[in-house]
This record gives sequence, structure tokens and C-alpha cells, in this order.
Amino acid sequence: MSAPKIIALAGSLRKDSFNQKLINEAARFALQTGAEVEVIKLADLNLPLFSEDIEGQGTPADAQHLKDKLRAADGILLASPEYNGSITAALKNAIDWASRTEQGALPAFRNKVVALFATSPGGLGGLRGLNHVRDILSGIGSLVLADQLAVPSAFTVFGEDGKITDPATAEKVSVLTQQLVSVASKLS
Repeated sequence: MSAPKIIALAGSLRKDSFNQKLINEAARFALQTGAEVEVIKLADLNLPLFSEDIEGQGTPADAQHLKDKLRAADGILLASPEYNGSITAALKNAIDWASRTEQGALPAFRNKVVALFATSPGGLGGLRGLNHVRDILSGIGSLVLADQLAVPSAFTVFGEDGKITDPATAEKVSVLTQQLVSVASKLS
């Protein structure tokens, strides 16, 4: 059995994003299980706001690249910042572009196993945004794991190197990541 292919994605454009740090740690744990992992940073992609007018002129190269990477993956580790109780516009836009169907190809999110993570400086750790992204991804055919992780007090969780300093949080990230890799392996 080949190693599952996992895409790790954080829905933030911020250079020093807590959610990017969190997804980098999840990706590191996934690598330790033997999975193939690719981290995609939304800030590195040029994704215009989704418009069928733009799409009608041809899918932008970075949107197609994201769609192709997601389509080839067995699972997705996804960290979603919470902005005003929901997900970021950047993440929603990326999902909108990647979810567009193409003739003769499966939708990029269809039957993909997804593990949801969030972190924020607040006490809920981004929990409200996770509910929204769960609804969106479930609605477009993703298999979102029942377990998810919202990490509060982000200022105290990460060291200067971006690694998780709290052993209990690291264990929770590791367990959820292992769950994703296990399910993705069985379904691939």
C-alpha cells in the first residue's frame, strides 16, 4: 500500500499566521506517519475573487494548480482562522475556485478526507469558524472527520520557531493528524 498523499492548507494570508504554524505542525506529524505531505500557502497563490466572468476566460493558473493538487490528494489537513465568527475570505475564495467542476474530472473536494484545525488568541480557538468550514466542505462532498481541534490562547502555544510548545496541544494535533492519515490510507 502506498503512502497517502496529504495536502496541508491554512486559510490565512498573514506572514506570521498562527494557523499556518498549526498546519505546519500537523504536516510535520503527518510526515512522521509516513504520509506524503505538501504544504500549500494561500499567500503564495494569485487567486482573484471568484467570478464566473473570469472563469469563462479560463481558470487562473494558480486556481487550476490548487484544484489539481487537491484532486490528486487522498486527504486534507486544513486550518481555518476565524474572522468575525466565520472563515476568512481568502479560504472561502480558494474553496470556491477549487470546487468548480470540469468536464470529465471529479470535483477537487469530492470524497476527500478532511481534518479541521483552528487556533486564535481568544478562548474559543476559532471554533465558530470551524462550524462554517465544516458545513461548506460537507456540502461539496468532502468527508470531514467528526473530530476537530480548536486551540485557544495561540500566543502561548507556539515558540519563536513556530513549533508547538504545549505538550498536551502537540498530542491533540498528532492524534487528529494520525486519524486523518489512517482514514485517508484506508480510502485511497
